[in-house]
Amino acid sequence: MKKKGLLIAALLLIVLGIAFTSTNAYTFAKGYFLYKMDSKAEPASKPAAVPEASVKQNVAPELYPVRPKQGEEMGTLYIPKLKASLPIYHGTDEDELKKGVGHYAKSVLPGENDNSVLSGHRDTVFRRLGEVGVGDLLIVKTSAGKFTYKVRKVRIVDKNDRTVIVPKPRATLTVSTCYPFSYIGSAPQRYILIAYLLHN
Repeated sequence: MKKKGLLIAALLLIVLGIAFTSTNAYTFAKGYFLYKMDSKAEPASKPAAVPEASVKQNVAPELYPVRPKQGEEMGTLYIPKLKASLPIYHGTDEDELKKGVGHYAKSVLPGENDNSVLSGHRDTVFRRLGEVGVGDLLIVKTSAGKFTYKVRKVRIVDKNDRTVIVPKPRATLTVSTCYPFSYIGSAPQRYILIAYLLHN
């Protein structure tokens, strides 16, 4: 009797298994058939191409399509507190620094994101730079427009300190000159103004 019950249970399981697998096999076969039929149909039309002009509208235009050349006058630095307007030349060799403020060529140009570095002699263009401090404005005019920066920090560093030229996460103007201002000979330090671009 016990063997008969086990046999009936085994047969039921086999019948249920066959029914289950045949149902799945039917569903799979139906899906595969529909897929094959659909792939033979006309391909769906491609989405309309987005006009190139509309894509470019979302991209900020390049500020300087033409970059300045070494030694070229590229703009002016106006310091409202000193009522001083100073020419800016691309490069910081002695040739540029004799004529005005030099723009460190390996830094970004004024108005661009990152760190734009300007330098000048303390006994010529930046004779009174020590009067400029936190909260004062620095205005740079170039072929790309007018850029107003506000001084956020003043630093006095060693002359070999390279942190003044490191990249910045936002549009920054770093202005550097020798320090102390009254020092005779090659000054051992640098007076640094760090200013952030103000957005209208």
